[in-house]
Amino acid sequence: MANNNEKMSREEAGRKGGETTAKNHDKEFYQEIGQKGGEATSENHDKEFYQEIGQKGGEATSDSHGKEFYQEIGEKGGEARGNQRDDSDDGKMSREEAGRKGGEKSRR
Repeated sequence: MANNNEKMSREEAGRKGGETTAKNHDKEFYQEIGQKGGEATSENHDKEFYQEIGQKGGEATSDSHGKEFYQEIGEKGGEARGNQRDDSDDGKMSREEAGRKGGEKSRR
């Protein structure tokens, strides 16, 4: 929407520019610029930066999802974990071993 001076707002100009860019580029273009951005970010930030944004993301997810969401992803994780192999005789890690390893990792 144009303002009184017949000029586009920054928001409108940005939206139109984004739409034009999307029409002219494919998925690989966005993957490439995303990778470059990620590499530049990792060169400019330390471990604490990533811990902080991870914590903020976790809190935001917690605020926007209910108990059912966590039950579902926990079930999926449990199924995936059950399908993984380790060095035990039958090729599967026991629930006891998985719990012990998880507890040790959490303790650290």
